[in-house]
Amino acid sequence: MDETEFWEIIDSTREAAEGDPEEQADLVVDRLVQSDPDAVLDFARHFEARFTRAYRWDVWGAAWVLLGGASDDAFDNFRCWLIGQGREVFEGAMHDPDALAELIDDFDEEVDGDAEELGYAADEAYEQLTGIESPDLGLPQPPREPQGAALNFEDDRALEERFPKLWDAFRP
Repeated sequence: MDETEFWEIIDSTREAAEGDPEEQADLVVDRLVQSDPDAVLDFARHFEARFTRAYRWDVWGAAWVLLGGASDDAFDNFRCWLIGQGREVFEGAMHDPDALAELIDDFDEEVDGDAEELGYAADEAYEQLTGIESPDLGLPQPPREPQGAALNFEDDRALEERFPKLWDAFRP
């Protein structure tokens, strides 16, 4: 499975799920079990590479503004959600996390920003296909700390200055 196929699965399942992250995860599993185990592992590698790529302080700061706070686990779930929004939104956020204000139509912090199940979709599909847990993907270990300059999430003024579009759109 190449990158284009990976994003096609993400995009088509998001559209079919009408933005519901849990439904999208179920649809990804349904799509993946129609392929072979190697393709499922390729999907998992593409997903994990993007999950690691989004492990950045500025992306965490954007999540913090959107969610009104984001613990380690909440940020992990946000990164899954971000991938689930598709290539255009994901790549736009990697270029400039503040651009999420323009890249997402609306955002309900009670529903959006959490797609934990999507992070496990490939594992579930692999286990359904083979009856065993997914093997190690052979990817480098993720960094211990987010990439980039650390942000003080408790400093509203600094967050407003760093993410003016997000702040204006999503904070009172």
